[in-house]
Amino acid sequence: MSNMTREETEALIQEVLEVYPEKAKKDRAKHLAANDQSVDKSKKCITSNRKSLPGVMTIRGCAYAGSKGVVWGPIKDMIHISHGPVGCGQYSRAGRRNYYVGTTGVNTFGTMNFTSDFQEKDIVFGGDKKLAKLIDEAEALFPLVKGISVQSECPIGLIGDDIEAVSKAKAKELNKPVVPVRCEGFRGVSQSLGHHIANDAIRDWTLPRRDGQAFEGTDYDVAILGDYNIGGDAWASRTLLEEMGLRVIAQWSGDGTVAEMENTPKAKLNLLHCYRSMNYISRHMEEKYGIPWMEYNFFGPTKIAESLRAIAERFDDKIKEGAEKVIAKYTPLMDGIIAKYKARLEGKRVMLYVGGLRPRHVIGAYEDLGMEVVGTGYEFAHNDDYDRTMKEMGNATLLYDDVTGYEFEEFVKKVKPDLIGSGIKEKYIFQKMGIPFRQMHSWDYSGPYHGYDGFAIFARDMDMTLNSPTWGKMTAPWLAKGDEESASAAA
Repeated sequence: MSNMTREETEALIQEVLEVYPEKAKKDRAKHLAANDQSVDKSKKCITSNRKSLPGVMTIRGCAYAGSKGVVWGPIKDMIHISHGPVGCGQYSRAGRRNYYVGTTGVNTFGTMNFTSDFQEKDIVFGGDKKLAKLIDEAEALFPLVKGISVQSECPIGLIGDDIEAVSKAKAKELNKPVVPVRCEGFRGVSQSLGHHIANDAIRDWTLPRRDGQAFEGTDYDVAILGDYNIGGDAWASRTLLEEMGLRVIAQWSGDGTVAEMENTPKAKLNLLHCYRSMNYISRHMEEKYGIPWMEYNFFGPTKIAESLRAIAERFDDKIKEGAEKVIAKYTPLMDGIIAKYKARLEGKRVMLYVGGLRPRHVIGAYEDLGMEVVGTGYEFAHNDDYDRTMKEMGNATLLYDDVTGYEFEEFVKKVKPDLIGSGIKEKYIFQKMGIPFRQMHSWDYSGPYHGYDGFAIFARDMDMTLNSPTWGKMTAPWLAKGDEESASAAA
């Protein structure tokens, strides 16, 4: 794939699109492109953040998923109420492996499901009273809870429950933050709007609580935003920042707390890992509190070193020297990891399709191992995500936005990558096709992947997956000899 010309890549896209009716073909063509590093703005070659095409299999989530499942859900000392039918809350709990320290049901609640369990009568008569009762019961059962968020599901927006009024009354009564989040699933085109809505709720209902209060700060205070601690990622990142001499005063939402969220406006610098989900609140804090923010990438030793040095440039010589000491400390370890695995992975080609930051952030980690990313795309990106991605990808490589199940399968059949990194919905399809696959939303039950220690696990997992003898012994079920004979007999 890396040797394909732009004309060949564009021809491949057109070949895959041929199956669609003319209107659908025209729409989907806007979301598929051959990468062009010379283009200054991605909107000139690829369209994103548009409604999915009805009738095709999108892999996106909804606004509720973006708020409850990503931004608010990992805040560990709050109860997050899924206000609506039971299914959304059940489906969104404990799936992303947002690790936390604490005792579940005592002072941490991230893996528990709190729901108003809407029934037909609640749709008819409204759920405000039921919500108020639920909050009272939660407070009585879990008195150490530090706050409550109300995550509204689709029916709430349709019937008009006044979750803001209930939240205001209960916050005053309990003297704890009760945050209404209007994240009904039907809002927007994907989970991306849910991130934005969640950020706005943090802006309006959480951050101002500490305005004007005293805080014992230092010149080296930073906050980690947009790291959800999948498999312990945020812990790995925090270790490096503290080793270089910085003080992390807030880390959220992975293993985060209400107090840390409220402390964030006291930081000297906000460090943003997942740009897509937390850039809104970062921009707000820059405008209101004057706190600068910057992105960083802790996947793979090359990007880690670049990020540590870029972060250190915001501080004095003490931190710059600390960053160099951290890099020097871990370089021999990383050289050993690369020496061990590169010989087994070099030249292998990868196709990615994930959400958040992963379609671009993990490229450097693969390249550190001698691998090449030959296709990448996002489930819910905006064009500023692709602006950043195009510079990371090789020319003429595939870019695909909100790719359909059909398109992704066809691209894989034609490109024949050695490894695919995508989500749980795609995992078993490609494994049945006999293609090595890593679930890159939650690290396939492994991790962490951030930081130097995480890179060692990342390299091991890629080698273990790609070089397993299993794949050579598999035949896709639909290509099995028995199926072919049955199909012939039926004909």
